[in-house]
Amino acid sequence: MGRAAEILGVTAAFLRNLGAAKLIEPQRSEGGHRRYSRYQLRLAARARELVDQGTALESACRIIILEDQLAEALRINAELQQHEPGSASPPSA
Repeated sequence: MGRAAEILGVTAAFLRNLGAAKLIEPQRSEGGHRRYSRYQLRLAARARELVDQGTALESACRIIILEDQLAEALRINAELQQHEPGSASPPSA
């Protein structure tokens, strides 16, 4: 946790608060240390950005969750449009 906090320029308490807000849930090493994925670090960095702009932590977490859901919906929509009948390019002559 200390290394992740150092990388992000936040306190360990900030990362614990993100866990309490259910934004990120780190894995635990055999020694009980929190282990964060790159994706979780990106979410934490986005949370820090929003909090630095004056957004309350709980609100920042909700915004990030909604942004993530929107990105996933857009990805699925684009994928479905690629497989839609009639969406294939006509054969080139």
